[in-house]
Amino acid sequence: MTFENPSRDEIKELLRSAGNIAVVGLSDKPDRTSYMVSQAMQSRGYRIIPVNPRADEILGEKCYAKLADIPEPVDIVNVFRRSEYCGEVAKEAAEIKANVLWLQLGVVSDEAAQIGEEHGMTVIMDRCIKVEDSILLGKEQR
Repeated sequence: MTFENPSRDEIKELLRSAGNIAVVGLSDKPDRTSYMVSQAMQSRGYRIIPVNPRADEILGEKCYAKLADIPEPVDIVNVFRRSEYCGEVAKEAAEIKANVLWLQLGVVSDEAAQIGEEHGMTVIMDRCIKVEDSILLGKEQR
């Protein structure tokens, strides 16, 4: 399978229109990349929904053990898990009818991409959502 991320214009529009961002693998430790990226996105006005079975609350938001536990719609599923776990995350994202499956910088999974695309999700891999937001939206208000 040949995978290609959406164009920068498409990513910009996805970020502009994003409501809830579920972050799978969000750590409650402030020195972790997932925490720093999610905190920055939250400070930019994005609604962050933590998904971590080992925490009750992260960044002031209730934490959920899995995507299916989230009681509201999710626009983007942002994944901070190793590549070998992403296929399962993609299946869960499909079950909740997420619009976007976003695998963070360094995370690539052909299986997840195929599952996401088969279920009508836009798939982004090996890109940092915070970096893309900074480059594409800059100081633009959300």
